[in-house]
Amino acid sequence: MVLMALSALILGILWGLFGPEGTPIDILTENSEMILNALMFFVGISIGLNKSILHKLREHHFKALIIPCGIIVGSFLSGILCSLICGMPLREGTAIASGMGWYSLSGVMLTEMAGAQIGSIAFLSNLLREILSFFSIPWIAKHLNYYTCIAPAGATSEDTTLPMMLRYTNEETVVLAVFNGILCSTMVPILIRFCFQIFP
Repeated sequence: MVLMALSALILGILWGLFGPEGTPIDILTENSEMILNALMFFVGISIGLNKSILHKLREHHFKALIIPCGIIVGSFLSGILCSLICGMPLREGTAIASGMGWYSLSGVMLTEMAGAQIGSIAFLSNLLREILSFFSIPWIAKHLNYYTCIAPAGATSEDTTLPMMLRYTNEETVVLAVFNGILCSTMVPILIRFCFQIFP
């Protein structure tokens, strides 16, 4: 999946540089907001298909919120820190970090809101977060604890990094990972717009 995402990015760059104009690709780029809405619709379907998760989450009550809240706050604070280190405006740095690994959504949203350069940075930084999650989850599960494995995955803990959770953690952690992914995925578009509203 990571190779497919990188290949799609490279092909997109090549098409933008050398591709002909007036093609179906131009229709897609001009209607990126519609594609974004379709993406959110399909995410909603995937959430609706997880019928057993609500039953299992009743056992954890409010404790299930601790992990996603920590990930959201941690991502936001790391965005502030990286903005200061890189000399980037706070609204852009925090918005990029608020992608929480969901590179496709954050890339499209920030391209619309801040331009292609920021959108590309958002895409690559969130893709890198997902890649690092694949490598760090086994180490974290072995040397720290299972719950900590959810943190690097962020919004991807319900889908792309879930197989790593299944392999290296237990059933309880997997349930919390799915819930975390649902909540973080829901918060990504809200947080990105929030960052642009609170910072100049």
